[in-house]
Order: sequence, then C-alpha cells, then structure tokens
Amino acid sequence: MNSFIPSLTWLRSYQGPWLKADVAAGLTAAAIVIPKAMAYATIAGLPVQVGLYTAFVPMIIYVLLGTSNTLSVSSTTTIAILTGAALGEIAQAQPGTSLMTATATLGILVGAILIAARVLRLGFVANFISDPVLTGFKAGIGLVIVVDQLPKLLGVKIHKEGFFHDVAAIFAKLPDASTPTIAIAVATFVIIIVFEKFVPRAPAPLVAVGGGVAASILLALESRGVSLVGAIPGGLPALTLPDQSLVLQLWPAALGIALMSFTETIAAGRAFVRKGDRRPDAGQELVATGAGNAVGAFFGAMPSGGGTSQSNVNLVAGARTQAAQFVTALTTLATMLFLAPVMAAIPNATLAAVVIAYSVGLISPADIAAIRRVRTLEFRWAIAAFAGVVLLGTLKGILVAVVLSMASLLMLANNPAVRILARVPGTKGWRPRTDEHPEYEALPGLLVMRPEGRIYFGNASVVGEKLNAAVVAEKPTVLLIDGSAVPGFEYTALNMFVDGDARLHEQGVEMWLAELNPEGLDLVRRSALGERLGEARMFRTVEEAVDAYLKRRAA
Repeated sequence: MNSFIPSLTWLRSYQGPWLKADVAAGLTAAAIVIPKAMAYATIAGLPVQVGLYTAFVPMIIYVLLGTSNTLSVSSTTTIAILTGAALGEIAQAQPGTSLMTATATLGILVGAILIAARVLRLGFVANFISDPVLTGFKAGIGLVIVVDQLPKLLGVKIHKEGFFHDVAAIFAKLPDASTPTIAIAVATFVIIIVFEKFVPRAPAPLVAVGGGVAASILLALESRGVSLVGAIPGGLPALTLPDQSLVLQLWPAALGIALMSFTETIAAGRAFVRKGDRRPDAGQELVATGAGNAVGAFFGAMPSGGGTSQSNVNLVAGARTQAAQFVTALTTLATMLFLAPVMAAIPNATLAAVVIAYSVGLISPADIAAIRRVRTLEFRWAIAAFAGVVLLGTLKGILVAVVLSMASLLMLANNPAVRILARVPGTKGWRPRTDEHPEYEALPGLLVMRPEGRIYFGNASVVGEKLNAAVVAEKPTVLLIDGSAVPGFEYTALNMFVDGDARLHEQGVEMWLAELNPEGLDLVRRSALGERLGEARMFRTVEEAVDAYLKRRAA
C-alpha cells in the first residue's frame, strides 16, 4: 500500500519537531507560489483564479502520491505557454468553445498520458531530451513569453498572429503606450530585483504584487488608464467537465505538455533533494503528476508540474516533508476564500512584470556559450531548438526539440568511435594513438583498434568502413580488435565481421578479437563469426594477443 500512496510512509514516521519547519517552509513557499500561479494563468490566457486552483488541487494530490519531500507542484512558465498555445488554437478553430472546458479537457488528457506512461513503464523517455536541446527550447520559450507579456507592460493591445508579427505590432503601438502602466511595471521590476539581490529570503513576488495592489487602490490607477485584473470569483472552484469533441484536436498538445511536465518535475525533484532523502521515483512521479493533472482539471486547474524556484524555496526554508506543501495548499485555499476582492485590484502590468522577471532566466546565454565551447554540433542543436520555438510556435517547437534530441542520439549511436591504439613505452598498456603522444609505440604489421559502443544494424557498416580505412592506410598483417568497450553485438554486426574477415583474408590480413565482454563473447561463440575465427584467433586480453603476435613474428 505504501508504494501506491507514499505519504503513508512519511506520515507514520513524522516527528513533532518537524512541524514548525514544515509550516514555516509552506508559508514561505506560498508567498512565492500564489502570485506566480496567478501570473502563469495570464500567460495561458486564463482568468487569474485558475492559477489559484492550480496551486491548490494538484498540490494536494502530490502530497498524497508524490515521492519527493521538497518538490512543490503547481504550474511553470513552460507549461503555461504550451497551454496558452493549445488554447489559442482551439479559440481560433472553434471560437464559441469555453476556455475552461478546453482547459479541463487538456488537463485530463495530460493526466491520462502521464498515467499511461507509468503503466507502460515509459518514464525513461524524459531522458531522451538532451540538455543542449532543452536549453535552446527553454530559451525560445523565455523569449516568446517576454514578447507575449510586453503589451501588458506597455498598456497596449495587439492582435497576436506569431512571434515576428507580434514584435512588429508592439513597435507600431509604442506611441500609444500608457505612461502610468509602464511606471507600474518598472516599479515591479525594481522591487523584484532589489529583494532578490539584497533580501533573497523575502517573498519578492508577494511584495511586488502587494505593492501593485496598494498603488492601485491609493492612486486610483484604473481611472488613469491602468488595466486591472478585475472581479475574481471567490470561494471554491466549480466542477468543470471536459468536452470529448476536443480530444482529437488537443491530444498532440497534451502529449507535449505531458512530456515537459514530467521532465521538469523529475528534474526539479532530483535537483532539490535534502541530504539523506531518497531520490524521487520516476514511475511514481508519473502517477502523482498524472493524477494531479487529471483531478485538477475537474476543478478548474490548468496543466501542472513541479517548479524549480518554489521547490528551491521549500528546501532552503527547511521543509522536512510534504506537509510543507500541504500548508502551501491551505494558504492558497484561504486566499481563494477571503482575498478575492483584494486581488481584483492587481494591475495586469504587475503580473506581466512578475512573469517576465521569472521567465528571462530561461534564456541563458552562458549555458549556450558553454555548450558551444564543448561541442559545436550540440550548440547547433540548441540553436535549432530555439529557432523551432520562435519560428514555428511553442507546440511545434517542442516537437522540434524531441526530434532533434532523437536525431542527436541516433547520430551518436550510429557513428561510434573506432580508435587506433598504440603501446605506452615501457609498459604493456595500450592507449588511443594521438598527436599529443608521439612517443606511443606501434608494432610493425600489427594494427590494434578499439570500437566503442554496442555494434548493431544501424552502425555496423560505419564501424566496418572505419576498420577498413585504417587497414588500407596502415597495411598490417594482423588486425587486432579490442572488444573491451563493446557491450555486445547484434546479428547484423556479427555478419558484418564475418564478411569483413573474408575480405581481409583475400588481402592477406588476419582478424583477431581480444578482451570481449561476457555478453559479446557468448554471442560471438554462438555465431558464424566464432566458428570462422575459432579459439586460435580469440584472446582473453589484448596483452595475450600481442604476445601471440610477437611469438609468431619471432618464429
């Protein structure tokens, strides 16, 4: 039972002294989560109260089913922008559709996909988005969010039709910008920057939103042309039912959101682990986030996942268990029940500034520069993912990110390194031959090569071509293949070696194998390659093979 409901484990071992730390952490996180959740709702084009629902229901579900003691679950900038893109397509295709109905349908689909992924044991799929591609994707998301929120900062309205059109429209509207609105936005940025720099433990978003409310009331900002959030329904969220007719249109977006939700959740959960705590279980995290999305959808929540900034606050504030997130959820509930009239006075420019302030961090030139320093190819993948989001939109951009990651993985797997080895002088050790070590020795007539990685139908011909090219260049009498870095062979690869041995024999070259791993050795012995080579041309170690070659040459 504990494996299905992990909360039973920490509840049974809960200690009284932990309560004070959990309450303090929960209240501190709430001060960050609540303003940001409302701001994220505006990114998705939804009423701000949807952000509160998202910071309540999915949190409660995660408290029961999650495996991280410090992870805080609501929504994130990436999920919000993907949700907004999906809802925008629905609004364009079916203008009369209720956004809340569409959100409920999307959330249930996301939840169903995550739970199905757990049933099918697909948690490993999240690992297929490489860090460089994810870096480029998030940078694109960050830029799109900034452009999306700029009209609210300026107090202008534009018809959104795409990134470059929106940028042009914003420039065209600059003469119509509202000075009071810009002043409110600038003041919000100043508060966040000052508090983040000089008072990092203070809830900067809460202070900024509180300042915006105070200015709105005291300075009658609405009468000065500053747009406000407006009336917010108080009380508990109403039951919202999905619409089956939207499933076919929304499932591709739901698939992308589910992937990003799980990726961000497991990344945040693993990043913010208290010393001594166990790492989150990927399979159970799929269940927790899936159930949170599915149940939350019925109560007006938008798609959700684990957030890094709020989880970090939880950890730094001393959270011991998920009781801290329960406190955050209860604080959100209190906000829904008692503070709705106050939140109506929040300037939209304030929320837009909060969104931008915590989204620009997605754009990390330093990380992109670091990728370029290490590997140019992966830098190109990052730029391509960035361009995919900007040029094609966020939903197609995530497809670009996944395809690029898979293409990168296939390229690496299908082009394994095949190194020529040379002997370190004065030893029996063999190392890759490089220009940096011209003193490494080669034995006349013996070519030692080491393929690296599993050899299968996708890369067998590439490995064969590299081996053959080296043989042509070096003109050995014996090609010794060091199999220590090859986990195993696929049937096609074994046939490639059989054909290669036949061609080498015609050229007067023998092929030997040495230091095969147990799996590889077993496969070779049971194949035609093993029959062809026999025990005479297979050696336990490279050293034994070299000794055999030296004895033959001496004879």
